[in-house]
Amino acid sequence: MGTTNNNKTEAGRGEDNVHARATPIQNFFSGSCVLVTGGTGFVGKALVEKLLRSCPDLRTIYLLIRPKRGMDVASRHKELLKHPVFDRIRSECPAVFSKIVSVNGDVSEPGLGLSPIDRQQLVEQVNVVFHSAATVRFNEKLKAAVILNTLGTQRVIQLCRSMHKLQAFVHVSTAYSNADKTDVGEQVYPPPADPERVIQCCDALTDDALEVVAHRLQGRHPNTYTLTKAMAEWIVAEEADNLPAAIVRPSIVTAAWKEPVPGWVDNVCGITGIMMEIGRGTIRSIICDQKLIMDLIPVDFVVNTLIAVAWHTATYRPNNVRVYNCTSGSRNPVRWFEFGRLTQKHACNTPTQHVMWYPGFTFRTNRLIHKICESLFHFLPAFVVDLMLRLKGAKPIMLKISKRFQMAAKTGEFFALHEWNFQSDNIALLMNDAQDRTMFDVDVSKMDWDTYVKYYMLGIRRFILKDSVDTIPSAKRKLQKLYWAHRLTQVLTVVFLLQIAKFR
Repeated sequence: MGTTNNNKTEAGRGEDNVHARATPIQNFFSGSCVLVTGGTGFVGKALVEKLLRSCPDLRTIYLLIRPKRGMDVASRHKELLKHPVFDRIRSECPAVFSKIVSVNGDVSEPGLGLSPIDRQQLVEQVNVVFHSAATVRFNEKLKAAVILNTLGTQRVIQLCRSMHKLQAFVHVSTAYSNADKTDVGEQVYPPPADPERVIQCCDALTDDALEVVAHRLQGRHPNTYTLTKAMAEWIVAEEADNLPAAIVRPSIVTAAWKEPVPGWVDNVCGITGIMMEIGRGTIRSIICDQKLIMDLIPVDFVVNTLIAVAWHTATYRPNNVRVYNCTSGSRNPVRWFEFGRLTQKHACNTPTQHVMWYPGFTFRTNRLIHKICESLFHFLPAFVVDLMLRLKGAKPIMLKISKRFQMAAKTGEFFALHEWNFQSDNIALLMNDAQDRTMFDVDVSKMDWDTYVKYYMLGIRRFILKDSVDTIPSAKRKLQKLYWAHRLTQVLTVVFLLQIAKFR
């Protein structure tokens, strides 16, 4: 009997030691229930993975998930847990998957589409809410963007107001919610229009009438995404001012720096798609002012910031909704030219077997020259490849891919031709207050861009193109052949132009 008691005593001491060694942020999440909206998105998946892996005593993560593509919530839950982002957890601590509970809900529906039972469970148990659900399509129709980004945020706040144990509500916005300004402070600015009136217009007007309204509302905003995120911030400031609430504004969210693995990425949106096509040699011209500072932020820095901000908000309880600009430009700037040079360097050092031509591109601001290059080097080769595919009886896809990336590049032009000064005093305060700098690193100043782009390109190979590292030697041989083909083409082009000049 005495031995048993001694064992229990020793076990208790061991457990106490484990908790004593836990960081303040880990202690904050110990026993907590967390609600995540947008948990199936890029940032959402990384957030769930980090919480599960780094907060071992966290009790439950509720995910608000809607049926999609003919799949019910249970099916989407199973599909999510198979995702490569969770590979590290699968190998280290698979038992924690039981902490994820998917709830049928939709931010585009009144009351978030929650059943009375699910709503009551969230109201009674949730301590921390991360709201990251949004449409990130820049060309989204105004009504859809308002419903998902603005009205959806209002509905989440309404749920938070009824939560008995809420300690922190963290709204995921974007640094470009104020894209109409050059200097962006860590504050909520008045939006171009009253969110309530815009919501009412979306409910009352026809789609055609809304298109007219959308053009006028956008003003200096480049798209409906930044516009509706600005209005969402205003709703948070106005309606969550008596809640422990905060806003985190990431800039352009990109592949992971270190976690869950270096270079992890799961979509071809924006910069990632352009980098992929640069590596494949299919993009030769990009509209961009290469002298400007670009502002990328790796997804793991975003996730660490979200988690740390939840702790910061609950611990210090500021009197207003605090804003955190989660950006790199002021702390570790890199210019478009340098980032492009590094992309091309690592595209050649670790090429993919799917390379189509030798990588090489030019940033330019002259739209006429860009259009000429686009026709000659993007669409003409795509047309030729599609013609060859048709002759082989295969499905032509290159023109479709070229047009898709043309649209992606066009929607990003505004961000490639402008530069912002994002203040980051609250991020500095967060770094000063947090004692978890190893576990929850939010200091982007220590990141080396050369190493980062190397991992980024390898991540695109592995996670997007599904290209094993075993293929790098054969891909290098293919690239070498494409290099000489590229040089030969350049020589023949010069000879052809000289002949034309001669005959004139």
